Amino acid sequence: MTLTINGEDREVSDDFTLNNLLSDLGLAEKPVVIELNREALPPSQFRECSLSDGDQLEIIVIAAGG
Repeated sequence: MTLTINGEDREVSDDFTLNNLLSDLGLAEKPVVIELNREALPPSQFRECSLSDGDQLEIIVIAAGG
């Protein structure tokens, strides 16, 4: 299936979850904000959220700086 992540298409296997995606992107342990199909998701839903063909995601990594 095809997902659009931060404006770029990415092919992933069927039955892919948001948690799988974060792991593949190396973001599983980082603080992130995720919008799925223009709706913000609370972190408590990351593990249980299944993705579907055509889903659009915006993923922002939260970073502190100085």
